[in-house]
Amino acid sequence: MKSTVKPRMGSRGQPEQSRAAILKAAVREFARAGVAGARTDSIARAAHVNKALLYYYFKDKEALYAAVLDQVFGGLTHCVQQALACELSPQRKILAYAGAHFDYIASHPLYPSIVQGEMMGAGRGSATQIERIVDQYFRPLFRKLVEVLQAGQTSGEFRQVDPVQFVPSMIAVIVFYFSNAPVMRLMTGQDPFSHDLVARRRAAVLDLISSALFCESEQSIKGARL
Repeated sequence: MKSTVKPRMGSRGQPEQSRAAILKAAVREFARAGVAGARTDSIARAAHVNKALLYYYFKDKEALYAAVLDQVFGGLTHCVQQALACELSPQRKILAYAGAHFDYIASHPLYPSIVQGEMMGAGRGSATQIERIVDQYFRPLFRKLVEVLQAGQTSGEFRQVDPVQFVPSMIAVIVFYFSNAPVMRLMTGQDPFSHDLVARRRAAVLDLISSALFCESEQSIKGARL
């Protein structure tokens, strides 16, 4: 009678599990140390794989970093596209997008640090992935949000705003709370990731976007948030 030997973690016999473990460890390492400071030794150790296996799945640190960025932005894109594809009024659609974006970041609190690191690298001219990220993820999302804003302006639901200014402002309102969480913890003495504070922040974000963009009555605004 043949005995079944289960492949151990860290072997090529569990490709999906091993790759997922490496990516999970890489997210933590890149969020902690940035691209320049991240060490593949630390990633392999945290993932419980050897470095040879890490390089089997990702040829070098840059390839691993690219995969992490794809996980961050690919997951976000999938999440918010579902909201933007719904048959809703512009008011409800923009709030569905904002809520989905907020919920995604709330579920992945390490992601803002990775994004911030990439943006800072772009400012210094040292980000190697930024053009690809913009073409693959940012530009399509921006175009879709512009379409929603224009539809709302045409229907009279939205104020006349400049999308080039409003879209980054809206995203900043959604994301900044999580980037600023360590400061909020020190200022308030509370856990900014507690269920209650995250829920209150989500409501505040939707309220602020509504107040900044909607031009209908308060009752209509409240209805759009439901």
